[in-house]
Amino acid sequence: MRWIPKWYHLGMSVQIAVRLPDELVAYVDTLVSEGGGSRAAVVARALGLYQQQLSAERDARILEASGDYDDFDDLVGHVAVGD
Repeated sequence: MRWIPKWYHLGMSVQIAVRLPDELVAYVDTLVSEGGGSRAAVVARALGLYQQQLSAERDARILEASGDYDDFDDLVGHVAVGD
């Protein structure tokens, strides 16, 4: 077996097959045609955003459970200034 350099794996990805409803495929294709890159890039971006959303929701649940909101007073004031 040949040795594969570590740097080779940095840019590699795993190919998977996914079945999607026709309307989602049409939407992905629309995004691609509008300059969104490839189908794979659109799906990867969408999954990345979904991952961020789930993480933010988890953080919000942790914050809600802790009940410690005092540290956010300055942030709320800063954001309110932009309104």
